[in-house]
Amino acid sequence: MAEVADSCFLGFDFSTQQLKVVAIDGALEVVHQSSVQFDRELPEFRTHGGVHIQPDQLTVTSPALMWVKALDVLLEKMRSAGFDFSRVKAISGSGQQHGSVFWRKGARRTLNHLDPRSSLHDLLQDGFAVQDCPVWMDSSTSGQCRDLEAAVGGAQSLADITGSRAYERFTGNQIAKIYRLKPNEFSESERISLISSFASSLFLGDYAPIDYSDGSGMNLMDLCERRWSPSCLNATAPHLAEKLGRLTPSTAVLGCVSPYYTERYGFPQSCGVVAFTGDNPGSLAGMRLQEGDLAVSLGTSDTVFLWIQDPKPTVEGHIFCNPVDCSAYMALICFKNGSFTRERIRDQCAGGSWERFSSALSSTPMGNNGNIGMYFDVMEITPPAAGIHRFNAEGQRVAAFDREVEIRALVEGQFLAKRVNAEKLGYKIIQDTRVLATGGASSNKDILQVLSDVFNAPVYTIDVPNSACLGCAYRALHGLVAETGASFTETLRSAPDPQLAVKPKPGAQEVYEPLLLRYAALEARLLNDSIRCENADP
Repeated sequence: MAEVADSCFLGFDFSTQQLKVVAIDGALEVVHQSSVQFDRELPEFRTHGGVHIQPDQLTVTSPALMWVKALDVLLEKMRSAGFDFSRVKAISGSGQQHGSVFWRKGARRTLNHLDPRSSLHDLLQDGFAVQDCPVWMDSSTSGQCRDLEAAVGGAQSLADITGSRAYERFTGNQIAKIYRLKPNEFSESERISLISSFASSLFLGDYAPIDYSDGSGMNLMDLCERRWSPSCLNATAPHLAEKLGRLTPSTAVLGCVSPYYTERYGFPQSCGVVAFTGDNPGSLAGMRLQEGDLAVSLGTSDTVFLWIQDPKPTVEGHIFCNPVDCSAYMALICFKNGSFTRERIRDQCAGGSWERFSSALSSTPMGNNGNIGMYFDVMEITPPAAGIHRFNAEGQRVAAFDREVEIRALVEGQFLAKRVNAEKLGYKIIQDTRVLATGGASSNKDILQVLSDVFNAPVYTIDVPNSACLGCAYRALHGLVAETGASFTETLRSAPDPQLAVKPKPGAQEVYEPLLLRYAALEARLLNDSIRCENADP
């Protein structure tokens, strides 16, 4: 027991703008945090927001060597702060999803023989066939997306195989672009990693496999079979299976850290490297979701994280393998119209006062007397629609609502959309379902009350800064015992619990069940109208 108490577990996050680390001890307390800001601390790479935006405004990349040098700087910072690496029993980490790293032929040999007298940055100067890596912000692959969907029978067919329709940022479409536009660099590539598996390769001193969860965000992996999809690989580039390597469970211990880290920093030789994953799966671990739970991040954009057992892929939203339970899945749904839209309605209908906004919510009835609103100030992702759409109790369009009705219509509409689209992906509310709320609007109890009522489940608030980092420190700990059958939830049972904020009001289920059906039908009607308008355009 003393050994566990004295142990330490590290979670790294190679995110867009910085590299972060969180250390937890055996009691799950955070004992160290550090970060490296790319723009400020590595100015020689000339990034803005951690990326290079190319002249076409569509191509967005980051230098692989910047991430390598950031790790050098971070580990030196930790050492200077007196961090004791000899206590570290295991590490894991995450990377911004979808980005790819193209290792040059011969890089594996370099990784296998890292000289502890030199920095990683110096050792890997010539390690990459593509110097600037495609990242998730890139939207330059529309043609490749069309080709991939056509090759497998359409967008829904691709979603059925991989969990998502084709997206410009997804790795397979980026690889297809590199293959067509940079054939020499593609040919020179010995291994293609995700940013997460690239990062774990640095620690292993060898190529690390891609984990199931992050591998689900590539448009290349058969989600149910947990293997590469031959039809997707063949539609992307030749000999791709060899360049991607094998897939691995997200809970797997891949090996021990390279001797480089033992000799240069004092890591134990036995320190385990648990498979790295994507930042969104890492965040699911950090929020400690369980079966039946969902997390709602209420920020500039709203994001819903779901734990699901029986996925039903659609052309909206994403389904990934679950990073902490290899038999389960997670889903991710993004909504662009989040806090900016709530703030606009606050300004227009409540004089800029959150207090008045909240008063309107508490003074209007659940269900808003049948009035429903959809507020898409900018083109929405889920569903792909724009504009303001108001409907009365009879389903007729109306031009305006009273101020209090407008405020409730906005908040109810946002949460009805979340539940409708979550259930389309296979999410089911069960007896022990919890809704975990985070982000700026989670501090507003009246907004949370509507969330609780719509989902007919208690809402808890969580304050988890650096959730991907923390989640991967948790995953490092769990990875050491996962093979024994210990669940993630059981392993983390002593971690701080979220705080109960609100419970659903009596009668909420009876009010919202028919409204959910109405909202789904109105959303479908809206999409059909939009498609008809597009087809009518000359």
